[in-house]
Amino acid sequence: MDQLMFIQTGMGTDVHGQNVTKASVRAIKNAIHTNSMPGIRSVLPDQSLDNMKINVKLALPCDHEKLDHEEIRAAIPYGEVTINVVDGGMLTTSGILLEEKEDKNDLMYIVNAAIEVGY
Repeated sequence: MDQLMFIQTGMGTDVHGQNVTKASVRAIKNAIHTNSMPGIRSVLPDQSLDNMKINVKLALPCDHEKLDHEEIRAAIPYGEVTINVVDGGMLTTSGILLEEKEDKNDLMYIVNAAIEVGY
């Protein structure tokens, strides 16, 4: 990325499924769905949204190898997407009593996202 224009941040959780991809997509949507960049086309090469460069940084608490990169890319509507995964986020109780769950795991997965937009 030659020119960084925006950084958007978000947080996402999977409360009961222990799915790091689901929590990550929710973090991305949290970051981008309350923003508008109406002037971005005017600075992009050929004024095309396809020329945006998007760096998705995800702080995952665990299960890095289970992250579905294609599903992450699909959550970003435009541009060339790169994904960078780091340790972070949080695991915490979801409040479910362990005897109520077959797999005996009550963990809530919390993921943090930083979305860098530029060209």
